[in-house]
Amino acid sequence: MGKEIRESIRLTAYSHGSGCGCKLSPGVLDSILKRDLKVPSNSFPGLLIGYDLCDDAAVFDLGDGTGLVSTTDFFMPIVDDAFDFGCIASVNALSDVYAMGGSPLMALGMLGWPIDKLPADCAAEVIEGARAICREAGIPLAGGHSIDCPEPIFGLAVSGRVSLQHLKTNASGRPGDVLFLTKGLGIGILTTAGKRGVLLPEHASSAKKSMLRLNDIGTMLGKLSCVHAMTDITGFGLCGHLLELCSASGCNATIYYDKLPLVDQAVFEYIGKGAVPGGTGRNWSSYGHRIALEEPGMKELVADPQTSGGLLIAVDPASVEELADILQERGLYHKPVGMLEAMSGNGRVAVRASK
Repeated sequence: MGKEIRESIRLTAYSHGSGCGCKLSPGVLDSILKRDLKVPSNSFPGLLIGYDLCDDAAVFDLGDGTGLVSTTDFFMPIVDDAFDFGCIASVNALSDVYAMGGSPLMALGMLGWPIDKLPADCAAEVIEGARAICREAGIPLAGGHSIDCPEPIFGLAVSGRVSLQHLKTNASGRPGDVLFLTKGLGIGILTTAGKRGVLLPEHASSAKKSMLRLNDIGTMLGKLSCVHAMTDITGFGLCGHLLELCSASGCNATIYYDKLPLVDQAVFEYIGKGAVPGGTGRNWSSYGHRIALEEPGMKELVADPQTSGGLLIAVDPASVEELADILQERGLYHKPVGMLEAMSGNGRVAVRASK
């Protein structure tokens, strides 16, 4: 596809939602998954991780001390450039394997394309973006499936492997663990500003740069016994995914809003302009009653849907400096953002200033 044609197509104009903001809200998803299907929980003893604890990927015991990690993730365009869309969707899908402490092995692509509205060459650019990220991750894009679809959709199904002794789950956090977040927040805010045409040129690359960065450090962190739990922050926002970890681990949590990293310092400027994704409100409606906000203005940040967001890491308090050094060496945000605490109730998160 010629450069001029490619640059004239705004993919985000062809979808009603974008990125991980397209996800069903936590409340709606919970009502779907909690239906009683009358299948005994022990029907598949090799299934170590299913959907019951809201982990990032499923894990099946291979019987040799390792587990098969399986995940899928897809969404509608969050950027206008087709190649970048393929890249970001692929980074996002691979993140689920890294968040479990695993290593990806191969990926399959899933493409939905409105062939009556967008040229096939544009879809080819999406696939090329996916191939580029798979090469960066050291795995093949081995095949996939495509359909004619009213809106453009792309993502990957990823298979990986993990040593079971290095497996990190939502259920392994402990009271007293210190929380780290490897990427800045505000991706949904900046991309919404871009879709509404109010994003200034000097802020245009911030979200894209963050979304294109692999969370491959998760494979290394999985091998550290001081790292008790990990999850990646995507469509449910920081508080949504933290609440999943809290519920599974039997903990409450405190987040220090003045320690949270931002994908760009202009994030609050765009909140003031009303550039708040629809997914933020859906998220808050689902779990806002479990969040204690010291500063009400933080709601739009902690519930902001992230696409290809960072890893949230729960680490033994005795190893905080060790983990901070590792993250800093990789150029990731390396300051603690909160901690896990003993549970009271059904798992709650307090968002306040640090002392």
